[in-house]
Amino acid sequence: MNKTIFEALNWASSYLKEHGRDDNAARLLMQYLYETNYTGIMMRIHEVIPENKLIQFENMVEEHAKGKPIQYITGTEEFYGRTFYVNESVLIPRPETEELIVGAIQRMQQLFGENKELKLADIGTGSGVIAITMKLEWPMAKVTATDISEAALQTAKKNAQQLNANIDFRLGNLTEPIAGEKWDVILSNPPYIAYHEAEEMSDVVLEHEPHLALFAEDEGLRCYKELAQKLPNLINKRGLIGVEIGYKQGEAVANLFQQSFPQAEIEIVKDINEKNRFVFCKINV
Repeated sequence: MNKTIFEALNWASSYLKEHGRDDNAARLLMQYLYETNYTGIMMRIHEVIPENKLIQFENMVEEHAKGKPIQYITGTEEFYGRTFYVNESVLIPRPETEELIVGAIQRMQQLFGENKELKLADIGTGSGVIAITMKLEWPMAKVTATDISEAALQTAKKNAQQLNANIDFRLGNLTEPIAGEKWDVILSNPPYIAYHEAEEMSDVVLEHEPHLALFAEDEGLRCYKELAQKLPNLINKRGLIGVEIGYKQGEAVANLFQQSFPQAEIEIVKDINEKNRFVFCKINV
């Protein structure tokens, strides 16, 4: 039976609502299918969908109804005004992480001046959004990105290639791949969810996003403890460390860095939702 875009969207919205999903996903999937935006779909709303497109659309809607995130269905997510490729080997980039980049750039300008040549490392890069965005926003930076997951690094390399960002990718756990060198800026969005918090999380995240990138021991603090311990040997005397944190971890993470860098200026910074989300450590000895 022939269906217009309008009829297909109506069906999909109801179907997703019945399954407890956001009905806006229907329009986003249709936009993806037609490679257009909201306006583009509205202008074609009464067109009949070709049968092959309709089948593809219905399959995508069913996948999302079962819990698969839209970003993994379409294979893309927007971040800092650019389109990144994502799959189930990496976390879906969150808008809060854009704020980490804004905060880092502001503090880099204060510490070093505009677009100076710097050595920057992104630890636990995942899809590469932090490393790639920093390279594109601060072209003079020499950027290195690490991850413990080979599959994640492959995804990040694909993004760097597509977005024309020259990044040195290294496989390994936390600081191991960058040891023995000195860095001006070190950024990280490590796993920080405590295992017992899994019961509060949505099935969409738990069933599809990589647990290696979500969970950490010691109440979610394990990676920060290791970073605070290892970074004094890796960061220059004038340097910046910036990490994303769980909203309950501000004081704990700030204390870890204050102990390791007694002279540094440590800041706990809130995100747009007024939740503690970042810790910055400015070293200027």
